[in-house]
Amino acid sequence: MNNKNSNLAIGILVIFEIMLAVTTIMGIALRQAQNIGQIILAGLCITIPFIITYVTNKKKILMPSNFQLISVLFIILALYFGEIKKFYVKFWWWDLFLHGLFGCYAVIIALNIVQGIIIKGKGTTEKRFIVFTLIFAFCFSITLGTLWEIFEFIGDYFFKTDMVNGGLEDTASDLIIKILFAFITSIICYFYKFKKKK
Repeated sequence: MNNKNSNLAIGILVIFEIMLAVTTIMGIALRQAQNIGQIILAGLCITIPFIITYVTNKKKILMPSNFQLISVLFIILALYFGEIKKFYVKFWWWDLFLHGLFGCYAVIIALNIVQGIIIKGKGTTEKRFIVFTLIFAFCFSITLGTLWEIFEFIGDYFFKTDMVNGGLEDTASDLIIKILFAFITSIICYFYKFKKKK
């Protein structure tokens, strides 16, 4: 089964690219070109969900049905509103909200990946299989969260963004929030799956 491209996500992508182009033109016209690096980064990153869908289709890996849409919206919230429109500065909770959301959704992505790849062996109990998949999903979420922190550092270093403006405290609090939300999501999924199997 192939992961389908979301028409809504493609529509949002086109609108977002137009918004970035307009923002760039206005920035150049008003001689406020300090956001150009951030705009280039956002324009490149918005294509990542579609590249992932292409790769997962080639590898026959099933993703959540709303993967493209949620990923595109997340990138817009993080890079356009957070960085370019300065929501990270305007709202103290914006960064924590996005990292919590990321932690939750990464668990859901991992559970979908596991369901498409790993088959429960005959000697494995249902409870043990559920626990294993949730441990994998939790670890997957933390790994993606760590990679995101590395991405923030690279963005600051090469594109002059301001994603790690709080230094070590910002990075540590982001990881703690991701871990907390990934853990809560894993616990909720455990009870949901275990109840469903009964």
